[in-house]
Amino acid sequence: MMTNKKSFIGITARGLAMGAADVVPGVSGGTIAFITGIYEELIDIISGVNLALLKTLKKEGLKAFWTKLNGNFIVALFTGILISVASLAKLISYLLDNHAILVWSFFFGLVTASIHLVGRQVKKWNLSTVIAFVIGSVIAFWITILPPMQQADASWYIFISGAIAICAMILPGISGSFILLLLGSYTTIINAIKEFDVIKIITFAFGCLVGLLSFSKLLKWMFKKYEDITIAVLTGFLLGSLNKLWPWKKIIRTFTNSHGKEITIEEQNISPLNYEALNGDKSYLTYAIILFVIGFVVIFLLERFGNKTKNEKSV
Repeated sequence: MMTNKKSFIGITARGLAMGAADVVPGVSGGTIAFITGIYEELIDIISGVNLALLKTLKKEGLKAFWTKLNGNFIVALFTGILISVASLAKLISYLLDNHAILVWSFFFGLVTASIHLVGRQVKKWNLSTVIAFVIGSVIAFWITILPPMQQADASWYIFISGAIAICAMILPGISGSFILLLLGSYTTIINAIKEFDVIKIITFAFGCLVGLLSFSKLLKWMFKKYEDITIAVLTGFLLGSLNKLWPWKKIIRTFTNSHGKEITIEEQNISPLNYEALNGDKSYLTYAIILFVIGFVVIFLLERFGNKTKNEKSV
C-alpha cells in the first residue's frame, strides 16, 4: 500500500519505464514490472477487481473501496504508463523507421539481462522447472516467427486485439506491441494515439480492460500454486523473445497496408558482419554494442531501485 509522495513518484517512474517498453514491438512492460519488484503486487491488484470490490464501495463507502483497490498505486502506475505511451509513440515510430539497429540493440541488452534476473527468482531449479523453461522458450520463439496478419480497422477487431495484447503486455518476455503487430493492429493503434482518435483508443482500452481482468486471475492462481514453474516459464519467454529483438535482419517479404506503409511479413536474422553486404547499409556494430551494454546495465539499475524500494517498505 502506497503511503507517501515518494512511493507515488517511484511507482510512476516504473510506469514510465513500462510504457516505454510496451510501445516497442518486442519488449514487454511486464519484464520491467518484474525486475522492479512490483509484478506480483500488480497482478494481485488487478485480479482483485471483482463484484466484492463493488460491494465494498456500496456498503463501506469510497474510502474503504479505494484502500481495498490500492487506488493510489493504480493511479501512479497508469499515470506513468499513459504519459510514456502518449509521449513516446511518435519518437519510437521514428526511431524504428530510421535507427532500427540501435533501438533493437538497446532492448536486446535489456532482455538479455532480464533473463538472468528473472531466472534467479526460481527458488529451486529441477526437472519440472527446466521443462517449463524450455516450453516457455519454444512458445515465445514460435510466436516471433509467425507472419503478421493484414491490418484491420474494424472496432470489434481492435477490441479483440486489445484483449489479447494486454495478456502479453503483463507477461515478461512477450511483447504486447509485437502481438499487435502479428494481429495487424499495431499501426492502427499507434496512428490512433498519434492522431488522438478517441473512438479507437476507447475501444482498444476497453478490450485491454476485459483481457486484463480475466488473465490476471489465472496468473495469480499460477503464482500461488506453482510459483517456481510459472517464473521458469516466464524466463523462457524472455529467452525465446530474443529472436525477435536481434538487431540485424534481412527482409524476405513485405506487403503495403491500407495507409500505403510497407510492412514486413518475413525476415531473417543475419550476422552483423554480413549485414552491409546483404542489405547495402551500415551495421553500426560499435554503436550497437554500446547500446546493448547500456540496456544491460539499465536493467540491473532498475532491479537495484526495486530492491531499495522493497527494503524501505519493510522498515
